[in-house]
Amino acid sequence: MAQAAESADSFEAPSAVQQHREVDAIRAEVARVIVGQHALVDRLLIALLTNNHALIEGVPGLAKTLTVSTLARALQCSFARIQFTPDLLPADVTGTLIFSPQDGQFHVRRGPVFANVVLADEINRAPAKVQSALLEAMQERTVSIGGETLNLPSPFLVLATQNPIEQEGTYPLPEAQLDRFMMKIVVRYPERDEERAILAQALDGDGDQPRAVISIGEIEQLREAVKRVDLNERLREYIVRLVEASREPQRHRLDDLSPFIEFGASPRAAVFLARAAQAYAFIAGRDYVTPEDVKAIAPDVLRHRLVLTYEAEAQGMSADQVVTRLLEGVGIP
Repeated sequence: MAQAAESADSFEAPSAVQQHREVDAIRAEVARVIVGQHALVDRLLIALLTNNHALIEGVPGLAKTLTVSTLARALQCSFARIQFTPDLLPADVTGTLIFSPQDGQFHVRRGPVFANVVLADEINRAPAKVQSALLEAMQERTVSIGGETLNLPSPFLVLATQNPIEQEGTYPLPEAQLDRFMMKIVVRYPERDEERAILAQALDGDGDQPRAVISIGEIEQLREAVKRVDLNERLREYIVRLVEASREPQRHRLDDLSPFIEFGASPRAAVFLARAAQAYAFIAGRDYVTPEDVKAIAPDVLRHRLVLTYEAEAQGMSADQVVTRLLEGVGIP
């Protein structure tokens, strides 16, 4: 029996090693084009490995769009970029019916949303009717055209960018749509060494293009492996308490936060936080989740789900500061 167990372990180990090599291969391929932005790349990998969507926020010039397109090219998946503008129509995203004079019939012309990876560039520039069409695709993973419901491909993830400092010609994203994004990733300025490397690459680089290093089938295998990452009962309870504290801080002796939170995170946040923590542990090379994994990914999962009061705005309290206070005040059971 011991020999059989040893044989089973020796069979499974190369598979796990190979899976982490595939993750490292994606990182390395993206790094050939993108300098730094390791946190952004890892969080995009989390979205990919959990089959969810991500919203990327940062000022212009931080390579948000380039990072997404580079990641997409490192995958053997279809990729589409949609530049959101105020005059965009739902049909420009989902597709429409086209009349064919040859046979006198209407035929479905599929829009760019029928791709594995969809880059929604400057997503907050499109009006509500376009956001509603995209919301169906994000949640149901289907599109309705001419009374017919069409399935979107698998995997399917929307990676959207938005500029936080420009408000002219933009529309706030509906709360229901924000809740469909697993994470809101805030992109920071690079460090000095990274900026020197960016400058050198721009002046002296040869414009390397990423190659596809992983197939759809391998992505599905990685996703199954992420689902098997152990999340014990104590950490599940911790996640529930964090989300609960965002709604009822006084129940966790965080009365000082009550004046600042109008609406807390939904139950979907608990599911996303658990899934994201599993993927975070997986790309770190572990098959179990630690409290540090939950704390590391919690700001990305929770920041866009908290609706703060006017008092919070008046006192300069941000969603990230509220999440930090929640992580400090909610203990691990």
